[in-house]
Amino acid sequence: MVAPPRIGRAARSPRVTGVTGPVPPRVDVVCLGESMVTFLPSLPGRLADVPSFDRAIGGAESNVACALAAAGHAVKWVSRVGADGFGDHLVAAVGAYGVDTSGVRRDPDRPTGIYFRTATDRATDAHEVAYYRAGSAASAMSPATVPYRDLWAGRVLHLSGITAALSADCLALMRELTRRRPGRPLVSFDVNHRPGLWRDGSGADVLLELARGADLVFVGDDEAAQAWGLRGADAIRAALPEPRTLVVKRGSVGATVLTREASDGEQDTVTDMPALHVDVVAPVGAGDAFAAGFLSATLRGLPAAARLRHGHLMAAATLTVPGDLGTPPTRADADRLAGLDARAWGRLRLGPGWTAAIEQEVRTR
Repeated sequence: MVAPPRIGRAARSPRVTGVTGPVPPRVDVVCLGESMVTFLPSLPGRLADVPSFDRAIGGAESNVACALAAAGHAVKWVSRVGADGFGDHLVAAVGAYGVDTSGVRRDPDRPTGIYFRTATDRATDAHEVAYYRAGSAASAMSPATVPYRDLWAGRVLHLSGITAALSADCLALMRELTRRRPGRPLVSFDVNHRPGLWRDGSGADVLLELARGADLVFVGDDEAAQAWGLRGADAIRAALPEPRTLVVKRGSVGATVLTREASDGEQDTVTDMPALHVDVVAPVGAGDAFAAGFLSATLRGLPAAARLRHGHLMAAATLTVPGDLGTPPTRADADRLAGLDARAWGRLRLGPGWTAAIEQEVRTR
């Protein structure tokens, strides 16, 4: 079994094999996946009753890319969008965060995906989402259409289970990218179980297969229970012994990270971290933000507890805005908050506008 590369200050560049042509400039993270134009309701209520919508962008992997770029990392987003106005908007909007979009291909024959959603929490019965993504440009991603010189250009390749559900070609690409082989970057995989995307019922088995091929896995305890019937970090780890790092998210309770020095069955080091008290505006995108915060701290070589705290802080920035992307705290502010003692961390309560307020407070001292 090939040991994954270590990530930290001393990480080395992966040797990219089987690639023709020049390798692009190196980045910290490459994120692969579909992004869509999102229409957010102007008022609460059923989709049938909402009078108008505001345009935004949404996509698990591009959310991670934008959050990492906003936190000061060099990030590349790889995807496919239509040769249409919505595709123009997506590329411009993601690029405005400082993300390298040169790996996004335009498809003249397939449209850019869009979706509409209500303002209610995704976990409630009142939440509605109307997707218009069948046959989208992103569904044509495959081992033949996505160049490896783009995918292997970073220290980390971040993937999501959503991509595997888009088409048979996308699933083939995901299986190829999670196959262990020499020279690949560290592969980060967010399970992102979306039962509605797996109409044939194969999602649980496929996601478990892909997660076992990754080096770093993010999974919610609720989705592990729904997909695999597993409850608790120990049970999830027993089903996923291969990844060196396993992050189990427990919503408003907190998160647990299980790490081991090598993927050979050594004992895990287990670290728990309670979540922050947050005045939630909308929960959509919080999991992506958590992954971005954890990856940011991982790239900087910070210890496990700090990685979890940076994940919680980045999630809090998104939980306190209506869209999928919040404005993260500056790196200095995030480091200061992540360095609080346990008592002070437990007393923090964050609401809308908290990142700007903290920055202003620091300026006026």
